[in-house]
Formats: sequence, C-alpha cells, structure tokens
Amino acid sequence: MSSEDQDKPKMPWYQDIDGFRLPGMCSAEAYKSGLAYKPRPDDLFIVTYPKCGTTWVQNIVGCIFRDGKPFQSAMEFFTDTPFLEMTGAATAEKMKRPGAIKVHLPFHLTPWSPEAKYIFVARNPKDCCVSFYHHTVGTPCYHFVNREFDDYFELFIDGKVDFGDYFDTLLSWYEHRNDPNVLFITYEQLKKDARNNILKIAEFIGPRYKEKLLKDEKMLEDVIFHSSFSFMKQHVNQLFSQLCSIPKELIMGNPDIPSGLKAFLLADEFQMMSNEPGKMNFIRKGIVGDWRNYFSPTQNARLEKKFRERTAGTELEDLWKDDM
Repeated sequence: MSSEDQDKPKMPWYQDIDGFRLPGMCSAEAYKSGLAYKPRPDDLFIVTYPKCGTTWVQNIVGCIFRDGKPFQSAMEFFTDTPFLEMTGAATAEKMKRPGAIKVHLPFHLTPWSPEAKYIFVARNPKDCCVSFYHHTVGTPCYHFVNREFDDYFELFIDGKVDFGDYFDTLLSWYEHRNDPNVLFITYEQLKKDARNNILKIAEFIGPRYKEKLLKDEKMLEDVIFHSSFSFMKQHVNQLFSQLCSIPKELIMGNPDIPSGLKAFLLADEFQMMSNEPGKMNFIRKGIVGDWRNYFSPTQNARLEKKFRERTAGTELEDLWKDDM
C-alpha cells in the first residue's frame, strides 16, 4: 500500500448521536430539536433514505405548489422544503405553507401525526449505494475524497453509513405503506411513468392539486419538465452554486433565515463546499441500473443475499425484480 493510500481516511466523517449515525457536520442540537418537532395537521413530509429521490420529489412537490414553476433560489429551496434533522425544528415551524419537510429517518424517529401526510420514496439498494458513494466522495465535508467504491460498499452493506442501515429505514416505512396518510412510491415508478405518478402525488397532497393539473395541461407539462433530471441537473446545481457565493455577512444579517438553517450555512464544513462550488452536484445521473457499472459479481451476490434475507415474506422481494 502506498503512503498516499495510507493517508486516505478509511471512513467518511460521521458522528453517532443517541445511537444514530449522522454526517459529521450535523449539529446535535438541530438533530434533537428536529426529532422533537410536533407536526401540524397541514404538514407534508418527504421521507427517503439518502439518494433515493429526495431532491427530485422536493422539486416535484415544489412545482405542484408553484403552478408548474421551479424554485427560484437555493435559499427558497432550503426554507420551503427544510431538512428537519440538519437544520432543526424552527425551520419547519417557520416554513411557508404549503411546503414540505424533508427527513432521512426511519419511521420510529420521524415526528409522527396521523393528521400530517408522509410521502415515502424507496429506491433499489444497488443504485442507492452507488449514488450515495458518489455523494460521499464528492462532498468535501465528508473528508472521503478519492476513496474507491469498494471501500464504501463495505460500509453500506454493513449499515455503517450516515442515516443508518438502508434496510432499517425501508422496512420501517414499508410497514406503514397502507396507512391513509402515507404514500409509498418508488424511484423506479417515477422514472417509468413520471406523469401518472406526479398526478398521484398531487392527489395525495390534496385532490384540488390534481384537479388543477388535469384542467391545465400546460401546467402539468411544466411540473414534469421542471422536475425532470435534464432540467434539475442544470438548474438545481446552479442554484446551490449561487448559494455558496453568498457572503457570510448577508446570511448572518438576514432575519428571515431560521437560526438552524443559518448555523448550517455558516458552518465551516459548508463553507468548505463554498470554496469548491463546482462540486455542489446534488443531481448526478438519475438513471436506473447504474449499479451494473460498479458492482463486482461478489458484491452483487452479497447484497442480493442481504436483500433476500431482510425482505423475506414481504412484497419487497419482487418490487425491483426488473431493476436488480
């Protein structure tokens, strides 16, 4: 092993808070306040394991609420679809409504109310693993730059990555897939039929939203286009690059930015990304089946075995039979 390889970190920068693994830059105070948030009856949560379509569905919902128009700034994105466990309860309490709250939590940790609504998006674990790998090596604050996929795969299959074990989150929400206030959809379903699944999301949010889209074909086409990967790859990544260029003093002096979000944006780790705005690629490929370019036959067999063991006796066994 070369000295350069020896100097590379063996694990991304993580931290464990009350037994749950989070990115190292996460504020323990923000995380704990987020868990203690009391949902309002009009709250909508977008719940995913990381890299399973979070930003995509945030943009779909945002376009539905905006009559087909996309987010106009990254700050609007952060405040109108706040990341609860990263920025704290105050961001959700001050969120402009209608809006949506983002979480990457298993069911037992997610603030729950039978009156609130929850969209859970699942993605096949192989593509999730590859996308999460690229997110981790491509985000400077993880301090995991230039590590190989093989290194990350071992962490993922053992459930030792941030936000816990993929299967714990998936199975915990699968058990609630038939709850009247839960919409359980998959990334792959959205890819195969964006139009009808966007209408399904709109109806779940509220029948009036679906009716509005059905009555206005252009509005529906605008929602589909502005939440497409071709559009988001340019637009969303550009918005985040612009966010990185905002001077600290303007963030500090803005009373409309909740304190938790302000702390997140001013953190040294976020400022690291500000110094490399070209790396703020929240949208990468967005394709199904990219795992075939990364998994060795042995890795494929190992994850297949874990998948079969963890999903035995559930409909999940056949959910991705065409994609895995």
